[in-house]
Amino acid sequence: MSEKRKSKKQPLPQPAGGPMDVRLLEQIVKLMAANELSVVDVRDGQKRIMMRRGPEPAPAMTMMPQYAAPMAAGSNTSSAANSASAGAPPAAPDEDANLQRIKSPMVGTFYAAPAKGAKPFVTVGSRVDEETDVCIVEAMKVFNNIKPESGIKGTIAKILVQDGQPVEFGQTLFLVKAE
Repeated sequence: MSEKRKSKKQPLPQPAGGPMDVRLLEQIVKLMAANELSVVDVRDGQKRIMMRRGPEPAPAMTMMPQYAAPMAAGSNTSSAANSASAGAPPAAPDEDANLQRIKSPMVGTFYAAPAKGAKPFVTVGSRVDEETDVCIVEAMKVFNNIKPESGIKGTIAKILVQDGQPVEFGQTLFLVKAE
């Protein structure tokens, strides 16, 4: 007969010089749950830990009301609509379609500079890569430096938000022309 062994909860082994501290990860998960955070991004020098909790939120869709153009009295609505569509120029290709997007990883407040009155992190024409701080997003009194996602390199073509403006998860903050 074999003896049943009582299993004690043993800490997971950590490889010597390994990049992950399992106890730190467990603490971050507990803090995320306790504070109802869905994303945490921690950086220490070259080390980075980014954790997401729960399902990816679906992008919010906003419906804009559409209004018909006023018509002259006595005009035929079908002929007016046909003549308007026939004379309209073809839709121009979206000039921003070939640009890379730097999006907000969280809901919060956008700050273009590290402090009030300080020089902004980036301006139109600034060169950026995945190591460049482009802005700060404040969420629940935590100031998070935002960097482009891996693979985004180029120059800032457009800045789409104003300093102090609230931003949504997944909202495009910057457009980058790839190099």
